[in-house]
Amino acid sequence: MEDPTTLRRLYGRRTGHKLREGQAGLVERMLPELAVPETGPIDAAMLFGDDRPMQVEIGFGKGEHLAGQAAMRPDHGFIGCEPFLDGVVGALMKIDADGIDNVRLHMGDALDVLERLPDASLERVYLLHPDPWPKARHAKRRFMNAGPVDRIARKLKPGGEFRFGTDHPVYVRWAMMIMDESPDFEWLIDGPQDFLVRPDDWPETRYEQKARSKGHEVWYFRYRRR
Repeated sequence: MEDPTTLRRLYGRRTGHKLREGQAGLVERMLPELAVPETGPIDAAMLFGDDRPMQVEIGFGKGEHLAGQAAMRPDHGFIGCEPFLDGVVGALMKIDADGIDNVRLHMGDALDVLERLPDASLERVYLLHPDPWPKARHAKRRFMNAGPVDRIARKLKPGGEFRFGTDHPVYVRWAMMIMDESPDFEWLIDGPQDFLVRPDDWPETRYEQKARSKGHEVWYFRYRRR
């Protein structure tokens, strides 16, 4: 079945409401300095000036988790991928307010970044609250498919971690099926608390807050690269 690695298209609008003057100024001032180059191979030395551990977040929303992780690990380099301008603005605001200097941003498809990174170069990859595409005919649009999961596995170091979170029951069942079929990952779980309770080093996102305000369950998954 086709999946995002073969479809390679983004669904939905990349821009929302018109940016306020301050937001537009922030984008003009900061994004050129923090943007991942659009073409060519990329690595830690190119992006951060040294050979540091790297992590990637796929679809960072407004950047709460991305900024939180970067602040906790200032010696790591973080790449955030988000196709929507509103999300990029949110991340820039947090980076600017907190003086974070170890984040680079890609406004586009995360697969474009993953394929340009060296194999076995990442400590962690995060996929939190992706669009569930709940209808069966849209399953091929879900990021959690065999192609993207294989790509993530190639880019993670042995022992590296892939974290996935969702509040959608259809997507969680689909994701568990996809991950169970992957020979590259081991599910880090001892009991229900491991996927029902958010780990201490997993900053909360606004999507999670919104889900809990609606009474939704939220699931947290951690997988280790074999």
